[in-house]
Amino acid sequence: YQRRVRGGINAEYGAGIMRSVSHVHQLISEEEKSVPSDKIFVGGFSQGGAVALYAGLTYNKRLGGIVGLSCYLPLHTEYPTAATPQNSSTPLIMCHGKADVVVDFRFGQMSYQKIKEFHSEVEMKSYDNMGHTSCPRELMDVKNFISKHLADSS
Repeated sequence: YQRRVRGGINAEYGAGIMRSVSHVHQLISEEEKSVPSDKIFVGGFSQGGAVALYAGLTYNKRLGGIVGLSCYLPLHTEYPTAATPQNSSTPLIMCHGKADVVVDFRFGQMSYQKIKEFHSEVEMKSYDNMGHTSCPRELMDVKNFISKHLADSS
């Protein structure tokens, strides 16, 4: 999907987001042919992270986890209604650099606060001096998150 800036505010194209989310749901469904859904993690960076959050929170079977890096919750006004009960407690981690000038850290924080209103297993990690990129500490946090929650689902 694409986003455009109007007067400094991002206007999201819901139809494009939904096409992307539908594609991710199809990919998860394909994976389920050989892997149980509760062992599947969905994640992404920036716009990919935004789509991963929406796709993970709306999938119709419980997932292993959701990872959103340097992103925000798209179509946030649709929540909590859009969220499926199957993933209301799926582990979710958001990571964001405090120096991000592409997806401002505040948008990540606001998305985290919104998700906390209806989701019981969300955590947020932030990184000083990290822009719209990744860092070794963030990657280690994601590795530990996946390892922990894969072990929990065994």
